[in-house]
Amino acid sequence: MELNQSNYYSPEADACYFSVSQFKDFMKCEAMALAKIRRQYTPPATRAMLIGSFVDAYFEGTLEAFMKDNPAVFTRKNELRSEFRKANEIIGRIRADALFMQFMSGEKQKILTFELFGVPWKMKMDSFVPDICITDLKVTANFRSLPLWRYDLQGAVYQAGVEANGLGHLPFYLAVATKEKVPNLDIFRVPDANLAIALEEIGERISHYADVKRGFAQPSYCGECEYCRTIKQARIRNYNELLEG
Repeated sequence: MELNQSNYYSPEADACYFSVSQFKDFMKCEAMALAKIRRQYTPPATRAMLIGSFVDAYFEGTLEAFMKDNPAVFTRKNELRSEFRKANEIIGRIRADALFMQFMSGEKQKILTFELFGVPWKMKMDSFVPDICITDLKVTANFRSLPLWRYDLQGAVYQAGVEANGLGHLPFYLAVATKEKVPNLDIFRVPDANLAIALEEIGERISHYADVKRGFAQPSYCGECEYCRTIKQARIRNYNELLEG
């Protein structure tokens, strides 16, 4: 299957290829990940997610279409909600920072497909500067929350994908803006040593996840995520379980 901007997020593409977000879904809950691929479960978009997507869409040049597709960004008076006025403030801060804009100056949303650990993958880069670097734009609550999102996994796959396409071994950067009252900006390089460890972790897990995706193995249920809660049946439990830990 040949990917483009129109079909990248399609059910067919998700069924055909792994992506970093799909891999991380499997890490959280295999049953939830499989239900998302099969379009049996669609998690609701949160305001926090929409703020990041708003900023992404601006730099992609698709903000007008994004706002049309997401009326939640507007109040009943058809004015931008306060969160998205904040997103505009973040965009303004980014545009005024020469170094940040330098890292965002590459080819936007470049799609690559490749094979990694015997499995087909897809990826889409926020900013790709040939022979220089890979940059991914992130809008987050604060810098301290970055490691929690496992962007090392994303960098590992992106770096491997660029290499697999004969485009060289390039460093991976996170261009990060925060949603704090006064937005903070910085560029974080994820060291190659971190990416190598993350790639090894992917290699240890991907075979099983691929078997689950193909229906060769049964998915495990975490029992805690929203998807698991939507399908669970009530059972009798001991009250003292709630007092443990």
